[in-house]
Amino acid sequence: MTTPLAEVLDGQHAADLRKAARALLKQPLLLARGRYADEFRLVRRHASELREWFDRNTGWSLQVDAEAARLRKIPGVPTDPTHPAREATRAASPFTRRRYVLLCLALAALERSEAQIALGRLADQIVLDAADPQLVGVGVEFTLDRRDERLDLAAVVRFLLSQGVLRRVAGDEEAYVSGAGDVLYDVERRVLAGLLAPRRGPSTVHAESFDDRLRELVAETALDSDELRFRALRWHLTRRLLDDPVLYYDELTDAELGYLTRQRGFLTARIAELTGLVPEVRAEGIAMVDPDDDLTDVRMPEQGTNGHITLLLAEHLAAATGSVTTERLAQRVRELADEHAGFWAKSAREPGMEGELVEQAVARLAALGLVSRTANGVAPRPALSRYAVGEAVVIEARTPGTTRMPAQRKASQP
Repeated sequence: MTTPLAEVLDGQHAADLRKAARALLKQPLLLARGRYADEFRLVRRHASELREWFDRNTGWSLQVDAEAARLRKIPGVPTDPTHPAREATRAASPFTRRRYVLLCLALAALERSEAQIALGRLADQIVLDAADPQLVGVGVEFTLDRRDERLDLAAVVRFLLSQGVLRRVAGDEEAYVSGAGDVLYDVERRVLAGLLAPRRGPSTVHAESFDDRLRELVAETALDSDELRFRALRWHLTRRLLDDPVLYYDELTDAELGYLTRQRGFLTARIAELTGLVPEVRAEGIAMVDPDDDLTDVRMPEQGTNGHITLLLAEHLAAATGSVTTERLAQRVRELADEHAGFWAKSAREPGMEGELVEQAVARLAALGLVSRTANGVAPRPALSRYAVGEAVVIEARTPGTTRMPAQRKASQP
């Protein structure tokens, strides 16, 4: 029996819409040229449906023109530090406070620049802006006198290149860092204009503390009716289900938990229909599982020495009954280094490396929602139990902009 043409077309439409939505969740800024050109065309074709879905369910606006598509995502938890911006290189080092400051100063300088700019000229402008008394008063210092400062600037520029804000015309950042040359860039103004996604301009924020300033940047309109309050709850919970590896009930307010209890089926079904993510509901929370293991920026397990260490520490923490100090984890890494000497890289077995290896592992586990940091160390979270030694349980989780937890395996395997 042949399938009616209308059903085939409907199925293709749904598949293309899902692919477009997943592309935006994975890469909220898509350009008409380059690596994501095919995904951009899909998003542009389905822009009206995508715009309506994200506006209704998350409050994220979608802007699409002939050159770029920008999903203006706002995280469910603005203060979550587990998914920093990273330099667009193989090392993928996370941004420090200084790099974030340099990024903001670079964006301000580029907004005032011509259609092309040299890296040296950009650096000079940043140095001038960094001398602002308010920045100096909070400890910001940038003079380009040191190599590490030039390396930080190069990392920021590579990030802007990866986002399509800049396009390299000639030169190389490494040559600039070593003082052997300069680099020329085209400035893509449309992409630059859409890069930041706050609800209000940063200059209009007057709060003093860091957390309060973040909240003001993304604050919604006044919630002066039940309809607006319910909408805000729907947006917040859908954002977290899309972005967080696990939505734990104990992280929610009473109002959020009450709304989720009543609307759980509706919320998860809407997400599943658009994205293909599958809800996994447990006593402690909900994870939207990705069968394709594609909507993630942090994976576990990873291959190599660091991946093996992370799995072994996950096994160790899963057996713990409470918080474990970082000193105890470092001691455990020293023990494991002797046990697995034949499999680990030589650098990981050198004395004094334990602290760095523990930090890398804990950062990955925290990004996956498997542990939380405490004043004295690290505490396991319920989802970590899948990494306890025992029979494998096939489970995956996490989405765009953050992380999904992959299938469990025995951590003792190198």
